[in-house]
Amino acid sequence: MARDAELLADDRAHLWHPYASLTDPPDVYAVESASGVRLRLFDGRELVDGVGSWWSAVHGYRVPELDRALAEQAGRMSHVMLGGLTHAPAVNLATRLVAITPEPLRRVFFSDSGSVAVEVALKMAIQYWNGRGRPQKKRFLTIRGGYHGDTFLAMSVCDPVEGMHGLFRGAMPEQVFADAPVARFGEPCTEEDLRDLEAKLAAHRDELAAIVLEPVFQGASAMRFYSADFLRRVRELADRNGVLLVVDEIATGFGRTGRLFACEHAGVAPDVMCVGKALTGGVTSLAATLATDEVARGISAGEPGVFMHGPTFMGNPLACAVALASVELLLSSPWQERVGRIERELRAGLEPCRGLSGVRDVRVLGAIGVVELERRANVRAMQPAFIERGVWLRPFDRFVYTMPPYVVTTEELAQITTAMVDVVGRFGAA
Repeated sequence: MARDAELLADDRAHLWHPYASLTDPPDVYAVESASGVRLRLFDGRELVDGVGSWWSAVHGYRVPELDRALAEQAGRMSHVMLGGLTHAPAVNLATRLVAITPEPLRRVFFSDSGSVAVEVALKMAIQYWNGRGRPQKKRFLTIRGGYHGDTFLAMSVCDPVEGMHGLFRGAMPEQVFADAPVARFGEPCTEEDLRDLEAKLAAHRDELAAIVLEPVFQGASAMRFYSADFLRRVRELADRNGVLLVVDEIATGFGRTGRLFACEHAGVAPDVMCVGKALTGGVTSLAATLATDEVARGISAGEPGVFMHGPTFMGNPLACAVALASVELLLSSPWQERVGRIERELRAGLEPCRGLSGVRDVRVLGAIGVVELERRANVRAMQPAFIERGVWLRPFDRFVYTMPPYVVTTEELAQITTAMVDVVGRFGAA
């Protein structure tokens, strides 16, 4: 049996893939290696990776600086607990993150995934108000269309209808949801955009710990861009009504929308910020939750006087060393020019989709290109069609999208957008 056939047989027998059925599993493709922005399959085919390993591999694959940081750190120590101990990779990375994020954020709590980073942020907000003598403030306000992760508290602030977690309704805390703004990115926010959120905030402010938002770009639930002015107004409303603002920058952080962090489009600073995905350049799992000194003091003022969370692998030295190398590589690169070029080429390359049957909308911001269909994408038909065109894309729900590594060339990006136009034209109305 060929290597890939044997591997795929064992995969089918034992491995459970994300969002996949075991009784009717979709096809998977065995990757033998990856380099630059290309995935090499066991059968020898090469695919241009249009989604950067779920948006994390912003530098591409086999990046010498990141591989070197990983190897050098492994030569010293791969892991040590952060309880009662510390080490240079965690300290240096935390210091760097504080330097590049909005000014009030000064405290860094590491975890091992984006979902957990959101859990940490929400627990911080609850403990903050407990420390301030207002323990009843333990619910959260957010807008519809959001996605914040797959763990329970994170799921509770995901869209309860359009999101992927409706099955768990009743098993999660019930949060407060307001209408998402109609105003798109680049448009001013209207009073109507704020009306429902203001009403919900007024009705629930005494029990709300924080407003939770993905800044400017709602990712895995809606794949839409909204007005930065809306985010600015929400910051004002949060301050006026005595609730914290938590921003989830896991998908948007480190340049994806054209700014280093998406909240910069609105010129706002949150009380708590979550980062992940691109933090390590896609090499290994790591996330961080940053908080202001005010939040840290509030938590420390209440019982039990400490923040009640402690992942075994938080601040893992390997992950922190790679993350620091990734951040430095990004900041020393012409990432803004690269993302600007990608945005221009995505706009031009995806424009033909607007005239295709079954297409509801085409939208682009930074290194994000989205084709929204009128109905759910036929993933089982589209996936092999993209493979045939030498491209790795993974549609979901109504969305065919690309979020490529920033190092993608003009030719590679044209291959991605041409494949999107072709495949959407063939299957988009199915």
